[in-house]
Amino acid sequence: MADAQGLPGLDRRTIYEKSCCGRRAYSLPATDVPELPLDDLVPLGLRRQAPARLPEMSEVDIVRHFTGLSTLNFGVDSGSYPLGSCTMKYNPRVNETTAQLEGFAGLHPYQPESLAQGALELMWDLGEWLAEIAGLAWTTLQPAAGAHGELTGLLIIRAHHLAQGRDPKRVIIPDTAHGTNPASVVMGGFTPAPVRSDARGGVDLEHLREVLAEGDIAGLMLTNPNTLGVFDEHIVEIARLVHEAGGLLYYDGANSNAVLGISRPGDMGFDIVHFNTHKTFSTPHGGGGPGAGPIVVSEELAPYLPVPLVEKAEDGRFFFDFDRPQSIGKMRTFYGNFGVLVRAYTYIRGLGPDGLRRVSETAVLNANYVMEAMRDLLDVPYERRCMHEFVASATPLKEHGVRALDVAKRLLDYGVHPPTTYFPLIVDEALMIEPTETESREDLDRMVDAFRRIVQEAHDDPEKLREAPVTMPVRRLDEAEAARRPVLRQRFPEDEEAGAC
Repeated sequence: MADAQGLPGLDRRTIYEKSCCGRRAYSLPATDVPELPLDDLVPLGLRRQAPARLPEMSEVDIVRHFTGLSTLNFGVDSGSYPLGSCTMKYNPRVNETTAQLEGFAGLHPYQPESLAQGALELMWDLGEWLAEIAGLAWTTLQPAAGAHGELTGLLIIRAHHLAQGRDPKRVIIPDTAHGTNPASVVMGGFTPAPVRSDARGGVDLEHLREVLAEGDIAGLMLTNPNTLGVFDEHIVEIARLVHEAGGLLYYDGANSNAVLGISRPGDMGFDIVHFNTHKTFSTPHGGGGPGAGPIVVSEELAPYLPVPLVEKAEDGRFFFDFDRPQSIGKMRTFYGNFGVLVRAYTYIRGLGPDGLRRVSETAVLNANYVMEAMRDLLDVPYERRCMHEFVASATPLKEHGVRALDVAKRLLDYGVHPPTTYFPLIVDEALMIEPTETESREDLDRMVDAFRRIVQEAHDDPEKLREAPVTMPVRRLDEAEAARRPVLRQRFPEDEEAGAC
C-alpha cells in the first residue's frame, strides 16, 4: 500500500478509510422489468455469505479521491519521459477525438460488414500505409501488442518452413535484443541462438557466420537501429548471410521511430516487421491498457497471416477474408484493438509521408543533442552518432557509491521520468535515454541540467542520491519484495473497524 507521507491530505487513512455508513455516490432508476427470484439468478453455492466489505462514500469524496490519485501519476502529459526503447511520446488529442466518433466508438464487433464499411476501409487503408512504411506487401492488424506481434511473426516463420518441408529450431538473437525476443522465440517453439555485438555496437559478422555454420537456423530477430541506439552498418550483408542459410529475417519494430520515411526494413532485407503503435504512431501506452502490434510480411509469407484479413472487392466493398487455408489461425478475438488502430491511423494521415520523415529526423536530432551534452557528465561507450536514443553509463559515479538506479530515482525529484536502466545488458550501469521528437529544445536543456545537477550531487552528497526520490508520494521501494509480495487489494487495519460511522 502506498505511503503518501509528506503530502498533506493524502495520508493512508484519508485515501483508504473514508467510508461512512449510509453514504451513496449513485442512484439507480426503478427496474422496468420483472425481477426474477434470487435462486434463478445466482445459485446458492456461488452467493456471498456476508455482504462485500466495500466503502460507502459520497460522489464528491470519490471524485476528489481519484482526482488526487491522478495528480500522483507521472506521464507524458506531466513532463519529459525519456524512457529508452519504449518511445514515450506525446499522444495528440486529435487522435482521441477521432477514436470517439460515433461511427467508430459505437460499432459492435458482430455488426454485419455492410454496416461497418467505414471501419473496414480504415483498417484496409491503415494496412496499406504500414506496408508502404515497412517496404513489404501484406499487413495484419490483429496482434494486441509488440510482443504479440513477435509471437505471430515467429509462428508465420514456423509455418513457412514446415510448408517447405523443413523444421529448423534455432532463431538467432543479438545480445542487444529486447527481452521479449527470446521469450517469444521459446513460445514459438524455437531455441534462442545468441550472437555477440562488435566494437561498433552492431552484429559481430564473424560470430554470426559461426552461429550460422552450426545450421538448423529458422531466422534472425533484429531491431535496426538496435537498443544501443546505433544503426547496424552491415544489415545488407547480415540479410544475405541469413537468407543463404535458409533463414528468414524478423524486424523488431520497437525502434522504428528513428527511420520513418528514411529507411524501410523491407529494403534492408527483412521478411517480417512488427510495429508498436504506441512507440511509433503515438497511441497511449502503459497501465496495462490495450495496445496494438501490427505485423507486415513479404508476398511469400502472406498465405500464413492470421485470419481474417480485410480485403477490397472489385466493386469497392470491403470484407473479411476467412478463406486462407494456410493461415496460422486467429491470434486474437475479433479483429484487433480497433480504437487503438483508429488513433494510429489518425496520426499517420495527419502527418503524411513528409511529416513522418520529419518525426524521425527530429527524434534523431534531439537524441544526438542530448548525447553530446552528456559526454562530459557520464560515460557514452559508443563513439558514433546515435539514432533516436543512446546509452550512457553511470560507471564513473560508482567510485562515489552511486549507481544508475540512484541517478534514475533522483531524476524524479527534478521532474524528469527515469530512463530505462541496466539495459542493454552489455553496458555496465546502463541508462538508455530517448528524448523523442516531441520535446522542445528548452525541455532537452532542462533534462540535461537535471543530469548535471545529479552528477554534481554524486560528488558532493552521494547519500542524497541513495535516498532519492525525496519529493514523491512513494519513496524508494524494496523492489524485490514488491515483485514477490505485491499488495493487490485493500488491507484493513487490525486495530480498527474500517468503515465505522
